[in-house]
Amino acid sequence: MTPSGSCQVKTKTVISASRRTDLVSFFPGWLADSLRKRTASVIGPSGRIRTVDLSPDAVHTLVLWSKDFSNLLSDRDGLRTGLVAYDQAYFHFTVTGLGGTGIEPGAPRFREGLAQLPRLVELAGDPRRVSLRFDPVVFWEDGGRVASNVPSFSEAVEAAAAAGVADIRFSFAQWYRKARARAARRGFPYRDPPEEEKKSVALRLAAEAGRLGLNLFACSQAFLTGVGGIRPSACIDGRLLTQLHPRGEPASMKRDGSQRTECLCTESVDIGSYTQACPHGCVYCYANPKT
Repeated sequence: MTPSGSCQVKTKTVISASRRTDLVSFFPGWLADSLRKRTASVIGPSGRIRTVDLSPDAVHTLVLWSKDFSNLLSDRDGLRTGLVAYDQAYFHFTVTGLGGTGIEPGAPRFREGLAQLPRLVELAGDPRRVSLRFDPVVFWEDGGRVASNVPSFSEAVEAAAAAGVADIRFSFAQWYRKARARAARRGFPYRDPPEEEKKSVALRLAAEAGRLGLNLFACSQAFLTGVGGIRPSACIDGRLLTQLHPRGEPASMKRDGSQRTECLCTESVDIGSYTQACPHGCVYCYANPKT
């Protein structure tokens, strides 16, 4: 009982699968098995093993992040079947236009990835449960000129709009020390433009999204907040997940303190591990890819 004598209802847990690795693409068997067993043993960044309750009565929403949902859509290892027991799934689908290139060698090629969108929306049951992530925006030197994946943005958001997906998220690549070292090993001549240049590019992206009636969110980059047409992102948004829940059950609205300072996500429990190295091999990755 609370001090006033009323019962305090504990909110169910939002499960993130995963910010740390692409479980759907490369570990569908592990993920499906965890859903069947209703528990996941997770090796955290410190090496400590944590057991996470995945029983449907304890889970508010499963948030799945991937660059390739084909394993889910084809029910590989019973992954799609495993979702049936849960009230709600929300999908973050990353498509950057760089799949199959030296920048994202293990990710699906651009249009191959986009082709999954309509089926993913159908599985979600509501296009508001799908977010397209054009993330990150990358710049590099190419034969004396600056190249980027910005030209692919228009086709990506047009595909999203056609599928009924209204929420688009993006950020500019952040070149952490690990990523800089990887780029040097591969001889990748990345370029990190100054903030004013990024704001100019962001304004163009916002105009393109606005033309299609889409919502454009910037992920963990507060310097973009003042750019017209761009809102700061809570990629895991307890308020939205509550609104979309089939019975309106509340998710936590408390900010997730384990994330970066500029991250506005609400509380969730991530069941991925950096030990599950991701073979996408993205040159800008902040995690621990095999390549």
